[in-house]
Amino acid sequence: MFSIFEPFFYEFMQRALIACVLIGFTNGFLSAFIVLRRLALLADALSHSLLPGLAIGAILFGLAPAGLFIGAVVAAGLVGFGGQLIARSSRLKDETAIASLYTIAFALGILLIKYARVPVDLNHFLFGNILGLSNMDLWLSYAISFVTIVTLLAFQREYLLVLFDPTLAASQGIRVAALTYLLMGLTVLAMISSLQAIGVVLSLGLLIIPGATVYLLTDSFAIMAWGGGVVGAFGAVIGLLLSYWIDVPSGPSIVFVLGMALFLALLFGRRYGVLARMRHHTHRHEESLKRWGSAEGSKEKPF
Repeated sequence: MFSIFEPFFYEFMQRALIACVLIGFTNGFLSAFIVLRRLALLADALSHSLLPGLAIGAILFGLAPAGLFIGAVVAAGLVGFGGQLIARSSRLKDETAIASLYTIAFALGILLIKYARVPVDLNHFLFGNILGLSNMDLWLSYAISFVTIVTLLAFQREYLLVLFDPTLAASQGIRVAALTYLLMGLTVLAMISSLQAIGVVLSLGLLIIPGATVYLLTDSFAIMAWGGGVVGAFGAVIGLLLSYWIDVPSGPSIVFVLGMALFLALLFGRRYGVLARMRHHTHRHEESLKRWGSAEGSKEKPF
């Protein structure tokens, strides 16, 4: 007999739910920094650049988590810093250089994956499989979540200036470039923790959508950061349960749930939602008509 509580009785689902909370909250918390710093395109490039590192790690070390982790970090670093180097030494802009490199890296990863020491399903890397999470993967998620959140909290004041006014931050002696590179490094770590859950292709959704959702609802940075973490964790858990109940892949289900949250915020947000803006526009139009009518009435009054 089917029960909505059935997933909670299986050990593999319990492990997957814990991972969803960790991964979802960490990515959602980081999402506020990525959205406000406008690094979504760079994050997309870094997510796709993980694949060749995973492939090389699988060739050299098999599916050992440590080997895959090192390969992914090195590949993302080469693409990120390589794009900056190309942009500074040629006529190409940053986004053009990085987009070119991550496309080449992604293609290279697909070519290399067939030479892995053990049989590897490409879909496993592209779209993830959180139900196959090992204890080592879970401990890696714990470590990445701790490092990411503690680091962001430690440099929160500096990041506030960098996010909203980089010029002022630089004039105050804050190393804007160093903090940006640190944010890129934390982004890579968060994406690596997401690979098992939703894969290379969809990891950007878990990193961007929570922050974008809360950005439509508030002007407070603190609410955006912590609220993004809550949205990310809640969306990941609901997406995982939904995938179990209706028998669909977990990665797309998680991103779909987060996408629905973004769509609802876009429509019904009290301040920046489409409906709120339409009501505000109608209200201002009616006020304008009333002022125009009163002005016309005053002109017609006899002296």
